[in-house]
Amino acid sequence: MALIQTEDLSVYYGRQRGVHGLNLSVEASEVYGFLGPNGAGKTTTLRVLMDIIRPTAGRASIFGLDCQREGVRIRQRIGYLPGELALFPNLRAETYFQMVNTIRGDPTSQGRVRTLCDRLGLDPTRPMGTYSHGNKQKVGLVAAFMGQPDLLILDEPTTSLDPLVQQTVLELVREARDDGRTVFFSSHVLSEVQAVCDRVGIIRAGQIIVTERVKDLLQRQFHRLRLRFANMPPAGAFESLGAQELQRTGDTLTIEIHENLNQVLALAVHYGILDLEDQPTTLEDTFLAYYGENKAGRHA
Repeated sequence: MALIQTEDLSVYYGRQRGVHGLNLSVEASEVYGFLGPNGAGKTTTLRVLMDIIRPTAGRASIFGLDCQREGVRIRQRIGYLPGELALFPNLRAETYFQMVNTIRGDPTSQGRVRTLCDRLGLDPTRPMGTYSHGNKQKVGLVAAFMGQPDLLILDEPTTSLDPLVQQTVLELVREARDDGRTVFFSSHVLSEVQAVCDRVGIIRAGQIIVTERVKDLLQRQFHRLRLRFANMPPAGAFESLGAQELQRTGDTLTIEIHENLNQVLALAVHYGILDLEDQPTTLEDTFLAYYGENKAGRHA
């Protein structure tokens, strides 16, 4: 059984659609990247999982428990970082962490809290109303990670953080996975998803359009070749084989190949290849390919 599962999940805000027919499956002990631009339905999905909002149709479960009927039991085993974190401005962070522990019934040691604060560069003795946006985000991260929960649900976890702290957050995510815990990592920062996630689900207009292992998604999508020719091919020479011309500069042509790689290279040989560079594609390239084209959805 999947650790997180949704079945035909739909949420509507009046006539506006949040998500529609969403089928999502997250396995235990993986980092699952939930990738999409703002407004795609990421936060709506997370709020259903946490029973903050109720679905219009369909169902969601975590640990095999229904998110709406067993929400209290589920939340005892989850560390959650919301996209919009509300804090008590007059409360010191250290007192807030003690309060969170009490509510959870969590025996988290103060040493664990201090270690997280040190790693993230947070002074927990100050009132939270004096914090910058970045320090408030750190409070949410400490609260999510400090109990070493079975599942972490993180909504845009590196928002407002400087680059060094962002890398620390990614280290914490990797450590959680190495401990056998599960991380649901919702983000629009493509490089982060590529760096830490085992699988990624791309959501578009409230629906999952692809779920794939990150390494497979990068390998399968396309090749981007930079070719220097003795004789420059005419414009559109490779289009019939499924290759898109991206740039022409002097004797150099950059093309994107989605299929028929062998045939494209065989044709290129006729024009005299002087140099060839296979430019690595990133998750961002793949993401833009899915959003830029009208592709049929695939689910895994």
